[in-house]
Amino acid sequence: MRYNELGDTGLKVSHVSLGGAAFSNIYGVYDERRSFDLIRESLKRGVNYLETGPWYGQGISESTIGKALRGIPRESYFIGSKVGRYEKAPEKMFDFSAEKTEAGVDNTLSLLGVDYVDLIQVHDITFAPDTSIVLKETLPVLEKAVKNGKVRYIGIADYDIDLMQEIVEESDVKISTILSYAKSTLFDNRLQNYTNYFKSKGVGVINAAATGMGLLSNKGPQPWHPASDDIKAICRRASEYCKSQNVELARLASWFTLNQPGIDTNVCGFFNAEQMNDTLDMLETGLSEHEKSVLAEVQRRFFEKVTLHWDDVELPAYKDELDKILKKK
Repeated sequence: MRYNELGDTGLKVSHVSLGGAAFSNIYGVYDERRSFDLIRESLKRGVNYLETGPWYGQGISESTIGKALRGIPRESYFIGSKVGRYEKAPEKMFDFSAEKTEAGVDNTLSLLGVDYVDLIQVHDITFAPDTSIVLKETLPVLEKAVKNGKVRYIGIADYDIDLMQEIVEESDVKISTILSYAKSTLFDNRLQNYTNYFKSKGVGVINAAATGMGLLSNKGPQPWHPASDDIKAICRRASEYCKSQNVELARLASWFTLNQPGIDTNVCGFFNAEQMNDTLDMLETGLSEHEKSVLAEVQRRFFEKVTLHWDDVELPAYKDELDKILKKK
């Protein structure tokens, strides 16, 4: 396993890290035993950073990881969680207030069964009513948690890289990491335009969603995926081509992402230990010549000179849901 410095935190994190969204029903049916096996096998393979948050299963992911880590020396792994995004109901989904943030940190520690987390991140800051709330309420509470020994470092996680850059610039509280998702993929590699900036600020770069949250896989995305039908159709054609070549598109997408420069760790949401082992083996041994040929053809046919994304989709949809709720009241 390759290890990288996470910004200027001094933490040396595995190039591949374990995503906690899989320990819920977000990407399939949750299975506790399968999750335990995946977590423990990942640690054996050298993965030393685990990423979770209260949004993933409304606490199920955090409690699952906590149970799986019982008896494992705390110094042998790093763990990151989040605040800001919590419940499924739109009116309770986001809360960046000081009170909720403080309670959120304590609840995370309780579910994980640890005295501290190495990283706490403000989750999906795009959905905050105003960035001033994040700057004046959320981040100062997290800074207090650092001083109290509950948290080691503070980060932000969002789809909007420009917004994260803005927060890094404006915050009086030290931002140690950013987490970007679905922006280091075959169809959208814009994170590369920002890595040098964050590195210059000593900010660690965490990437997630190498497969674009399932778009770049032979199986395809979950029904809730926010991408447009046109984007899904392009990715589906890419997966159909891969199937015709007896190649798994997710392997090609993961290989592409894991070899992008300037990224300290890549959060991967494996479904089981077999997927994890396959990815780590691929990272060590590389793609076959046939897979390399198929990857080049996939890039040329489907993703050359094009950026596919779903910017400005989820936030308006969320606001519409809130408006409907307010009108009913």
